[in-house]
Amino acid sequence: MSAYVRPTVPDAVYRDDDGRVVHYGERWADGGPPEDAYSRVSHPERFAPLHAVAETLLAHLRSTYDVAVEDDVSVADDLRSRPREVLRAVRLTPADPDAAPLVVVFTSFPGVIVRAGLLHDFPFPICGCDACDERWDDQAGQLEAQVFAVVEGRYRERVRPNRDLDVEYSIAAAGDAGGAASGGTRGEFFPPDRLDAARETLDRLPHGWRAWPRRDAAAVDR
Repeated sequence: MSAYVRPTVPDAVYRDDDGRVVHYGERWADGGPPEDAYSRVSHPERFAPLHAVAETLLAHLRSTYDVAVEDDVSVADDLRSRPREVLRAVRLTPADPDAAPLVVVFTSFPGVIVRAGLLHDFPFPICGCDACDERWDDQAGQLEAQVFAVVEGRYRERVRPNRDLDVEYSIAAAGDAGGAASGGTRGEFFPPDRLDAARETLDRLPHGWRAWPRRDAAAVDR
């Protein structure tokens, strides 16, 4: 069982229509983006390294934790809204039923969507448009942080009816480091049967999902 190491990705240079180098993450430092940037996506291929990061995360999780693995595009149906073009989808289900499952979906954008637990989907990149000006490495850091929050038992989901955002999640910080986060959405956006089943599970986990059980070092690879 080895520590996770992000794969090395060669630097790439991207240019605009006038041949100037585009420095993503710094484009709008002197002011807000132009209006048309919200509907434009230039060089989406810059997010392709997220696939390599997700592959490495999956390999690490399989070798380190006691999980069942289902590698099939049909697993993408777990998402609240299935992407139009799914290249691969992998579900990891920990041996402990009180530990949150993960679904990792590779999209043709290219990007990655993570279903964490039972109800919440996290896309990487979050948007991808020119106005958002996202960098692949920043998105990779957020992807890794989300996955390890689940794996380490720092992730919580709740369903609390009669609130504006009644389907909630929260992430506790790792030790003294930053990374705490929370959010929510409206229950009406979920199929009622899925929401009821999730609530039954989450109500018996008032302190959140447990950490994933580690594999026995002598276990035979699955």
